[in-house]
Amino acid sequence: MIHITSEYITLGQLLKLTDYIQSGGQAKCMVKQLNITVNNAKEDRRGRKLYHGDIVVIEGSTYQIVKDR
Repeated sequence: MIHITSEYITLGQLLKLTDYIQSGGQAKCMVKQLNITVNNAKEDRRGRKLYHGDIVVIEGSTYQIVKDR
C-alpha cells in the first residue's frame, strides 16, 4: 500500500516513492518502458492522477493507493 495525505499523487511521484526512478526527470521515459497498469488499464502518462482505492501494477508489483484521514 502507498499511503497519501493529499487528494491524489501522480504516477511519476509513485515511481519515485517505489524507487523505480531516482528523479522526476526520468519519469517521462520510464513510463513508456515499464509495464504499468492502473485499475487494469495500460498507462503511460507520468501525470496520471492516482486516487484513494486505485490499484497500480508496475512490472508485476501491485500497489494500492490509500488516503490517510
